[in-house]
Amino acid sequence: MPEQRKAAVRVGTTGYRQLAATAAPVVRPAVIVVLLLVSAGLLYEANRAAHEGTGHGWFAAVAISGLFVVRGLHLCRPVTVQHVVVAVLMLGCANVAYRAEHAAAGFVFLAATGYMLMLPRGSRPQPEARLRVADLVCRTEGDPLAAFALHSAKSYFFGANTAAALGYRTRFGIAVVAGDPIGARPAFPALITEFSRFAADQGWRVAVLGASPEVVELWQRHAGDHRGLRAVPIGRDVVIEVDGFAMVGREFRNLRQAVSRTANAGVTTEILPESALPAPLRAELLDIVDQWGAGRQNRGFSMILDHLLDGRHPGMLVIVARDTDGRVAGFQRYGMSARGTELSLDVPWRRKDAPNGLDERMIVDLVEYARTTGITRVSLAFAAFPELFADKNRTRVGELTYRVVHLGDPLIRLESLYRFLRKFHALADERFVLIRFRELVPAASALLTLEFFPHRKQY
Repeated sequence: MPEQRKAAVRVGTTGYRQLAATAAPVVRPAVIVVLLLVSAGLLYEANRAAHEGTGHGWFAAVAISGLFVVRGLHLCRPVTVQHVVVAVLMLGCANVAYRAEHAAAGFVFLAATGYMLMLPRGSRPQPEARLRVADLVCRTEGDPLAAFALHSAKSYFFGANTAAALGYRTRFGIAVVAGDPIGARPAFPALITEFSRFAADQGWRVAVLGASPEVVELWQRHAGDHRGLRAVPIGRDVVIEVDGFAMVGREFRNLRQAVSRTANAGVTTEILPESALPAPLRAELLDIVDQWGAGRQNRGFSMILDHLLDGRHPGMLVIVARDTDGRVAGFQRYGMSARGTELSLDVPWRRKDAPNGLDERMIVDLVEYARTTGITRVSLAFAAFPELFADKNRTRVGELTYRVVHLGDPLIRLESLYRFLRKFHALADERFVLIRFRELVPAASALLTLEFFPHRKQY
């Protein structure tokens, strides 16, 4: 067991500045008690001095700073050289402010010193691990989100036996794991245990975004350093089983009509590897993306890819739809997993004046292509809160939740996406967020900012 812990830390810290100090477990409680007593004494003295009319407000500032240090020690956060340098600079600013008789500014700088000293370490993207991750994605079966592990902004944690890995990012001291691990499923329990220890050593708390039911149980059983993770359902995968898919019956009438409209409009499609896109066609496709003015997939974390159409990610397929004049009307990009037998839709794009039914047509044509090429499953997207949108007799709580969800429409129209996806009658397994409720505010903030705030750059 000590060897496993050592290996987990060694692998996980690749790419970090190594010089850091952490209080040993046997020492930490004593240090916390001493700091609490000192802080309490300083607050008492500050209060007494205030009643006597003497200016000792800096006592309270030091006490607050000490409480920030106590919190950091409680969370097992390491102190890095960068943290020490920033804290010393804050002390210097406090000294200058007090000498210049700007007591309020001095108070803020002094109180913030402990906060800066115990800031959580961040994660670093690991683009150098791309080929290792791509190999594990190729070997991952039955996971519609596996292909999205290739997003270049992710950090990766590889198990001691290298048979599995998971992708994550840190925000606000929360290590947010994206989806399920990739690689060999028998290695998942040990991987989760190792990552939980690694995160604890870094002073990180853990949340998981988009876990499948099977992996929810693994986290709750094997994340020993992060007990108490609760599963909150957030939606379902939408997966077409290629062999069983047929647009037959009344329930597929809307889908048949959408496909027929594009056929009547003269729309044609072609499918080709992203890496084989000719430069003029790539430019034409990117022009469609730029029409929407939302960036080239610079948002998202767990269910999206970056490096749009540049061929960096291996195994990507693109289906292109053209109108009757031969102009590109839209395209869809798919990631590949399970040794090329499973596809996952990234983000569909279309011209603003494209005919209705274009996205449905491209999906149906891709499924037909899959029948002839050994592809068994096509994941379309993720349907968030399908039961909420399908319920016509919502309770008061349900109605309130419905309205809150619609507040996010400027970022993503979840109900419109659900109504599009339900045409395929392919709702599959549930997905969950795993959090500890006592960490709800920082965890929710981390999840939302990772998904919806723009990334600064690609790696």
